[in-house]
Amino acid sequence: MAVGLPALMFLLVAGLTAVDAVTTRAGCVDAAREAALAAARGEPGLPAATRYAPAGAEVTLTVTGDRVTATVRAPVRTFGTRLPQSTVSGAAVAAVEPGAPGPAS
Repeated sequence: MAVGLPALMFLLVAGLTAVDAVTTRAGCVDAAREAALAAARGEPGLPAATRYAPAGAEVTLTVTGDRVTATVRAPVRTFGTRLPQSTVSGAAVAAVEPGAPGPAS
């Protein structure tokens, strides 16, 4: 079965985009974890997240009772013009540590 060059190029572009999506999501998860842990210790969570977050990421910190939830969303770089734009996200939850001065954003 012969596959034409356009089909192979589309598969290559789709594969590269998928790899970038996985890498971007891993960065979002890392950034969310760092933000949640920092905020739970009473340290600023947003600067911790931005050190690890992919380019163009949005960071959200929410404090509910004794838990801090961090969510990081980032756009996926799309290789080629025929693939739709997408966004990936990662989230983490951390319990506020005893004796900490209180969650910080």
